[in-house]
Amino acid sequence: MPFDPNLIVGLDRWDDAGVYRLSDDLAIVQTVDFFTPIVDDPYDFGRIAAANALSDVYAMGGRPITAMNLVCFPAKKMDISILREILKGGMDKLKEAGVALVGGHSVEDSEIKYGLSVTGVIHPKRVVANAGAMPGDVFILTKPLGTGIINTAIKAGMASKEQIAAVIEQMAMLNRRASELMQEVGVHAGTDITGFGLLGHACEMIQNSGVGMEIIYSSVPIFPGAIDFARTGLVPGGTYRNKSFRAGMVEFAPDIPEWAPDILFDPQTSGGLLMAVPPRKAKGLLAKLKEAGCARSAIVGKAVSQPAARIIVRP
Repeated sequence: MPFDPNLIVGLDRWDDAGVYRLSDDLAIVQTVDFFTPIVDDPYDFGRIAAANALSDVYAMGGRPITAMNLVCFPAKKMDISILREILKGGMDKLKEAGVALVGGHSVEDSEIKYGLSVTGVIHPKRVVANAGAMPGDVFILTKPLGTGIINTAIKAGMASKEQIAAVIEQMAMLNRRASELMQEVGVHAGTDITGFGLLGHACEMIQNSGVGMEIIYSSVPIFPGAIDFARTGLVPGGTYRNKSFRAGMVEFAPDIPEWAPDILFDPQTSGGLLMAVPPRKAKGLLAKLKEAGCARSAIVGKAVSQPAARIIVRP
């Protein structure tokens, strides 16, 4: 890769977004994300896709300022009103985030896809990378797990109206306040939980930090119904890929429920932030998160010195 002394975070790291220094006190954060519909309502799909794309900037501790639409749409097969609703959902979420839409690109495709390219700003010395956790740090998760499982149940026609409403609300929820509080209180590391699941992204946090992690399964917030669906084997295909990819880094205690790996490796859409917090700050940050609307935030584990680069899941 070409060397650039101003590139703070690039492709050589397992991080959420790229960060490039413009001056001593200003850097830009850049990311891009798009996917196929995961819910039936096009407006909700637009909101979720936008929140998901913005999340990578929030995960780095940055403030998103501009965005560009990325659209694939089967114009000859679907009414243009569907696309209009998708874009409206995305625009409303950008307005909520205080982000300006500055353009975009669209192509005709056989399948709908929508997302955003997002640019944010941050002070170069305040970048929150996913590596950096220290022994004794407490890990806080700000949203419950199970979006992939519930979305699979939605496609199978097995999810209740209440489950659908709950998962849509959380996926469309911005990580903005969680990110702001993360910067305000101060953390050692952070990431957002998306396609690799909690354990997949946790592995990214520890593999270059020189620490290991203990996850307490009973402390992990989970969407109502997700466990019941997991027990029946109703999980997305991405779960199995996630488990296979990180199998060598994760150890489950003997008395962990057999469905727990499917929950912890469940690929999330617009999931919460996972933060490595100094112990003295954890209780205060958790209280502030809940006051700010992140009601399901929870302490889910801690960083340990040994075994390094491994995760142990306990009951």
